[in-house]
Amino acid sequence: MSQSPANPSRRQALKLFGGAPLLPLGTGISASALLTACGGSGTSATAATTATPTAATFTGMAAPSLSSPGAMATTSVDSSLQVSYSDGSKQAYKLGYQQLFMTGDLVPNLQGGTIVAGGYFDINGKPIVDQSVAGSERQFFSDCPDGTSLLQPIAGADKAKLAVKGNPVFAVAQFEYATRDQSQVSQYGRLPSPIAVLTLDQDPATGKLSLAKYYNVPTKPAYGLWITCGASLSPWNTHLSSEEYEPDAFVAAAGKDVRFTAFINNLYGDANAASDPVKANPYLYGHLPEVKVNADGTGAVVKHFCLGRISHELVQVCPDQRTVLMGDDATNGGAFMFIADKAADLSSGTLYVGQATQTSATGPGAFTLKWIKLGQATSAEIEQLAQATKPTDILDLATTDPQDVTYTKIGYSGKANWVRLKPGMDKAAAFLETHRYAALKGGTLAFTKWEGTTVDAKNKVAYIAMSYIQSTMVDGSVPGFKVQGPKAGATYALNLKGGQTDTSGAAINSDWVPVDMAAPAALIGEDLATPDALGNLANADKIANPDNLKFSEKLRTLFIGEDSGMHVNNFLWAYNVDTKQLARILSTPAGAESTGLQGVDDVNGWTYVLSNFQHPADWETPLHDKVKATLDPLIKANYKDRFGASVGYLTGLPQTAKV
Repeated sequence: MSQSPANPSRRQALKLFGGAPLLPLGTGISASALLTACGGSGTSATAATTATPTAATFTGMAAPSLSSPGAMATTSVDSSLQVSYSDGSKQAYKLGYQQLFMTGDLVPNLQGGTIVAGGYFDINGKPIVDQSVAGSERQFFSDCPDGTSLLQPIAGADKAKLAVKGNPVFAVAQFEYATRDQSQVSQYGRLPSPIAVLTLDQDPATGKLSLAKYYNVPTKPAYGLWITCGASLSPWNTHLSSEEYEPDAFVAAAGKDVRFTAFINNLYGDANAASDPVKANPYLYGHLPEVKVNADGTGAVVKHFCLGRISHELVQVCPDQRTVLMGDDATNGGAFMFIADKAADLSSGTLYVGQATQTSATGPGAFTLKWIKLGQATSAEIEQLAQATKPTDILDLATTDPQDVTYTKIGYSGKANWVRLKPGMDKAAAFLETHRYAALKGGTLAFTKWEGTTVDAKNKVAYIAMSYIQSTMVDGSVPGFKVQGPKAGATYALNLKGGQTDTSGAAINSDWVPVDMAAPAALIGEDLATPDALGNLANADKIANPDNLKFSEKLRTLFIGEDSGMHVNNFLWAYNVDTKQLARILSTPAGAESTGLQGVDDVNGWTYVLSNFQHPADWETPLHDKVKATLDPLIKANYKDRFGASVGYLTGLPQTAKV
C-alpha cells in the first residue's frame, strides 16, 4: 500500500506478517520498536493513528483434538499476534498458513516447461523413476521437504525474464529423503537428496509470496547430496545445507551398508555403481554443502570438506561471519565449532570439539565448555584426502575388545569401539573420521540428537535443540556425564564469549565461543508416566523433541519446530527471550515433523516465518494408535496418499479493531 502524504508514518503500520509480513525496516522504526500491524496474504490493514509499534506478543493455540479431526490432518493455525503501540493501544492479528507448493505438484521450471516439485534426479540430471508398482511408474518425489532459506534480494534479477509481476526474490528448499516407494518399501537414505532454487513473486503491496519458477540444482560438482536435513541462511546470502548421519566408512567401504549401496546405485543410475570404489566412497558424504543463487534463478552447490565429517543437522554462522556453531544429530555426538580463516568463506579454517564439564545432573543437566583443537585445513586438501584414503589407512578399528593396550575404547553411535590411530594420519582422522578422532582426543562425545542451532546476537546467546535426551546422555557410558532427561528433550542456551583459549592454551580467534550450556525451564519437555487421552507420551502443552530452531532479532523470538515421536501432532512454538513467554503457533498434520523453519526479519521491508512439514501420517505405535483410523484417510486425501508435503509460510489477517 502506498504511503499517505497526510499521514507520513502510516506505512509504518501497514506491513504484514508472513505473506503477510511484519517489519517495515528502514522507515524510521528503531530496533526496539518491533512490529507493525499484521495483515493477510493479499489484504492490507490500516492504522488509525500515527502511534509507532513498541512490542509484539504471540498468543498461542490449543493443540487440535479428535473433536476437530480436520485440524489434526492438516497444517492448522489458530494463533494470533498482538501488537502494542506507543499510545497504549493494541491490535491483534489472526495467523494462518500459506502453501507455496506441495511436493509432487507439477510447477513451472526456468525453461518454460514444468517440473515435479521435490522430484529426484541422478547425478547426470536424469529423473529417478519409482518402478515398484507395475503400471504405476512415476518419478520419485520427496514427502520430506526440510531446510529452506529465503534469501535477500539479488542484484540483477530481471522480473520480466523471470516472469515475475512484483519483486523477484529467491529461496532454496532441500528435500531430506523419501519415506517409501509406491509398494511401501522404505526409501530412507536410498535416494540422492534434491535441492531447488525457488523464484518467488513478492507482491510489493501485501508481501504475499507466490511460486513463479523452480530450478533443480545440479549436484554433480558435489558428488551428489546425502540426506540433506536442516539448513540456514549465511550472512553472505547463501544457503548452508547439511548431510546428516554420515555413513560409517568402515561398514560402507566393506559393502555392508545396504542403504549406502542403494544410494550410490540410484545416484549414478547404475545397479553396479556401488562396486566402484571411486563412486562408492563414503568419505565424500557427511559434509557441509553450500548453495549460491544467481540472478537468473539458477544455483550452484559446492561441498565444504573442512568442517568435519559429522551428522550435520543445522549450522549457524555467527555475526563475525567466521564462527560456525554446528549441530551433530547423532548418538555419541559432540559439540563442534569451526572458525573460518576468512570472513564469508568456509573453504578453510580450524575445527574444534567441545569438552563438557557437568555442573548439574538435574533434569537435562548443565555444563561448562572448553574446546579442543582437532585440526586446521582447507576444503581442497581434505577433498583430495577423501578421494585417496581408505578407512584402514587412517585407523585400526575393533568392535570387540582386542585386549591390546595400544587401542583406546570410545563410544561410537551408541556402541563401543576400540581405535588406534595410524602414524601421520591426524589430519585425515580429524576431518574424515571426526567422531572417532574427537573422542580419541578427549572431546565429550556423549550428546544425543543435538539438532538445530541459532544465535541471539544482541545477548550473545546460542540456542541448541537436544531433541531426545536418552542413551549416552543418561546411561553413564561416558565417564563424568550423566543427566536425568527428559526423553522429550530440551533447548539449551549457550553463552558466547571472546578471549577464550583451547585446551592447549592457544588463543581461539573468535568472540563467539560457547562457554557453558543450560536449558531455560520453559524449554524443557515433560515426559508422561502414562499416555494422555489422545495418546501423547509427553505433555502437549510443552515442547517435545525440539529440532528446527531459528531466532528473529526484531521479534526477539526463538522459533522452535518439533520432530517428536511423543506428540501425536508436532508443533511450531514461539518463545520470547525477553518476556520468557512460550506460545504454540502452528500444528502440523499428525505423524508429520515441523521442518523448513526460518525467521526472516527483512526482505524488501517484509518479515517472514517459513514453515514446512514432512512425512505426514508417519504412524508410530503406540503414539498414534488412538487416531490412526480416523486421520489416515483424511491425510491421504489431503497429501497425495501420504506422498506429498507442503512448503510454505505463516500469514496474518486483522482480527480486531485497534483499541
